Amino acid sequence: MSTSQQLTAIPADLTSPQAKLVYLSLLVIEDATATDLQELLGLSKLTLFAVLESLVAKDLVQRTEDGYASQ
Repeated sequence: MSTSQQLTAIPADLTSPQAKLVYLSLLVIEDATATDLQELLGLSKLTLFAVLESLVAKDLVQRTEDGYASQ
């Protein structure tokens, strides 16, 4: 594997496709609002907030002043 390629391990306790998608998105963009994530991923806010809440509870994502960020 070249130095420009890096594999990111997804935590084993993330089983839903939406949780994996939100988690990986926050790893890439680092900090985003719920609206940013909604526009990027095409998820409803209801789904998105449920996923974000579960990621925060698992200490994988933190709530920031402006939105959410990966830990």
